[in-house]
Amino acid sequence: MTRKNRRLLVLLICGIGLGSAAALTLSAFSDNLVFFVSPSDLAKSGPSGRQVRLGGLVEQGTVEKSSGGQAGARFKVTDGNASVPVVYKGILPDLFREGQGVVVLGVVQPDGVFRASEVLAKHDENYMPKEVAEALKKSGRWNPASGSPPPASTWNEPAKPEADRPRG
Repeated sequence: MTRKNRRLLVLLICGIGLGSAAALTLSAFSDNLVFFVSPSDLAKSGPSGRQVRLGGLVEQGTVEKSSGGQAGARFKVTDGNASVPVVYKGILPDLFREGQGVVVLGVVQPDGVFRASEVLAKHDENYMPKEVAEALKKSGRWNPASGSPPPASTWNEPAKPEADRPRG
């Protein structure tokens, strides 16, 4: 075997080893990936049994805190087009409130209820998940050029045609 062939063989073996290590690493990560979805996407896909992150705003008038000494709450997360009922057992973050942005980690049950294991509330009052902002733009409820997004309490109202909207 010539020196050139030995070098080529060593490079080939190193390449196969490096490729195998990368493939094993990526396959290990794929089991731990948690996807971020909006309520509209979740309503389309239905229960999958897989853990997902659900992002949106807490719908006005839907928060029911648990009573009887047990920490937890029931509420709905919305993106303006769809709402998903969420059940959470545990202590809610201090910044959690109606109309605020929230990301919940959990699993959709066969009955359509999202059972959350973790609730995250963003500290910035202007926070809005990217998917929620896109859904509001697509539905015609918000134009970023006209200012900040409408309050979450108005999301379930029918969208006004452009001619009926106040100018300002």
